[in-house]
Amino acid sequence: MFNLFSGKPRTKVGKWLDKRGISQEWLANKTKLNRTTISKIASDTDYEPRLSTIKKVMKAIKEVDPNKNTDDFFDI
Repeated sequence: MFNLFSGKPRTKVGKWLDKRGISQEWLANKTKLNRTTISKIASDTDYEPRLSTIKKVMKAIKEVDPNKNTDDFFDI
């Protein structure tokens, strides 16, 4: 039924951040995007960011993991 201890919902980006111990604030600082936008990218599976936003996020992700591609995180 309901799992009260399942934690917050996470997108592929959110799971990637969690796995590496990287904060959403770090991503917001690297991308110069609003923290609300980063929160949506990390937790709202229905959120569809603009291409310019995806490019900023991927540039930051590639600093940490150069082998990651847009397809690993976003359905575009």
